[in-house]
Order: sequence, then structure tokens, then C-alpha cells
Amino acid sequence: MENCIFCKIINQEIPSYKVYEDDKVYAFLDLSQVTKGHTLVVPKKHAADIFEYDEELAADVFARIPKIAKALEKAFPEMDGLNILNNNKELAYQSVFHSHVHLIPRYGKDDDFSIHFGDHSENFTKDEMQSIADAIKEQVS
Repeated sequence: MENCIFCKIINQEIPSYKVYEDDKVYAFLDLSQVTKGHTLVVPKKHAADIFEYDEELAADVFARIPKIAKALEKAFPEMDGLNILNNNKELAYQSVFHSHVHLIPRYGKDDDFSIHFGDHSENFTKDEMQSIADAIKEQVS
């Protein structure tokens, strides 16, 4: 993709702090460093988001996540956890439209990173939950 910043990073047109590379993925430090070691894992093949993945691309990208996660854990033994995030489309906080997976090391509750999952379970009956599950199940190919 001509004006994609991540494609330019992968092609060495823009410098990055590379942590891993093979023929399928490129991993580098996110410049924001939400926490120390915040790493992005991107497929070398341009895909805007998860909705453009096929099974082969998903296998290529997600098979490498544990390897890089374990490297983070070894590099930073003080790490107490790891968030793995993949934002898809603008509403879901995707800001660069070349698919990427964030690996965000966690060092404590005061490391200036949080996620909130609201509990709306009381808003759905068992029948509504089943209807939601059925609607999704019908679309899985």
C-alpha cells in the first residue's frame, strides 16, 4: 500500500525499533510506549483489519504472538501481565489502517493503562442470549 506507514516501516523506508522479523510478520516498538516494551506485531502482507484476514494470514500472525510475548517476559522479568489487543476500524480505536496487534506489558495497577468491560448481563434474557448466539453461529463459515 503506497501511503501506509506500517508498509513503509516493513520496507525499511521509515526507521523503527525492530524486535522481531521473519517472512510473514514484522514486530517493532510502538513509539507511544504505553508501557515499557509496548510492541506492535504486523503482517507483512497489507491487510487493513481483521476483516481482511483469511485463515492463512491469521495463522501466520497469531502463531507468532506467543514467541514475542515470551521474549517480552524474559526481557522484563518485572512484568506482571500482558494485554494483547487488536483494534479493528475507527470506532474500535484503530488509528493506523494496517492491521496490527498490540502487546502491552503490565507492571502494576498504576502503570497508566486500563480497560473497562461493562457488565450488561442483566439487560439480556436467556432467550435473547440464545438468539444472539444463533445469529452469529449462522454466519460462521
